[in-house]
Amino acid sequence: MWYKVYFLVFASSAALSVILTSVAGWAARKAGIMDIPSSRKIHRQPIPLLGGLGIFLSFLLTIAAGITAARMGLLPGTMRIYLPGIEGSIKKLAAIALGGAIVVAFGLVDDIKGIKPLQKLLLQAIASVILFAEGIRISFFLPTIFHSFVLTVAWLILIMNSFNLMDNMDGLSAGVAFITGAILLVFALQMGHLFIATVLSVFLGSLAGFLFHNLPPARIFMGECGSSFIGFFLAASSILMTFYKYREPQSFLPLFAPLVIFSILFFDTASVIIIRIRRKLPVFKADKNHLSHRLVSLGMSQKQAVLFIYMLTICTGIGALLLKSLDVRGGLLVLAQVFIILNLVGILETVGRSSAGTGERKAGPQK
Repeated sequence: MWYKVYFLVFASSAALSVILTSVAGWAARKAGIMDIPSSRKIHRQPIPLLGGLGIFLSFLLTIAAGITAARMGLLPGTMRIYLPGIEGSIKKLAAIALGGAIVVAFGLVDDIKGIKPLQKLLLQAIASVILFAEGIRISFFLPTIFHSFVLTVAWLILIMNSFNLMDNMDGLSAGVAFITGAILLVFALQMGHLFIATVLSVFLGSLAGFLFHNLPPARIFMGECGSSFIGFFLAASSILMTFYKYREPQSFLPLFAPLVIFSILFFDTASVIIIRIRRKLPVFKADKNHLSHRLVSLGMSQKQAVLFIYMLTICTGIGALLLKSLDVRGGLLVLAQVFIILNLVGILETVGRSSAGTGERKAGPQK
């Protein structure tokens, strides 16, 4: 029965997202809220923003419709035993919706007229505090509530900004979010988190509907409001889930599952920051130093670069699904595999740049 629910909410959210994203694109064109081409961007004509509104509203409306249906007694008889659990989850869903509304709101302001990085960080922190206050927090093995607060807020802000940084090619950020969300969904099903799995299905549907408009060549961008929301939601989902349940022969390594799932996202963020610092560039200023841009500079097309990052995310992320059933040795092998994959990407980039430089030197100056 639950698999029918997952499919129903996914399909409903996807259909709604296709429609609302189209409406958001129309509104963006009318209001002149467009992403204008520049030297640091790869598109060559103005593209409407506000696609994130389609993602957020389709997610919110589908969740609201589901809760309304449950309260009106429209659920099948076999599912009514879950009503207390649904009621108990409403406060946490409300906190996610409120925090999501905040990040979407300041994202809209940033898309329209721009806001300063420190202002953005403050607003991201406020949205994170709302989750923490509702009990959505990282607490396992942490000695005090202060440590839990710092780690929770830092985790949420890190993932929000990482998805924002990755939103630099058609279909990239939303596609990576869909893959990581799908892996979290499988993990939720394995661990028996029925309600989290349902909410993740709604989220994946909203992303699928947006990707209908955003896959190359994109007809709309999600903007800051979209990238912030998808990062906020996925970070919150990873906190809500229980990755560790002690039983033999399982080790403590499932606690690292979120780091494995988001490893390519973090690799992109860390490499961009390191490059900017080495080149003495502003850390918060957009440029073409992202992993996707670097892959294109090695000779890939934009579509190939996006697909390559999709496959990297899948290759590293699926290892997380094994951590819950492995002992320490098996878990360490999964972590080692992720480390090796990331290093292979680094070697590929290094050799590619060296080969390109050698070719230019051999060719000599053009006359």
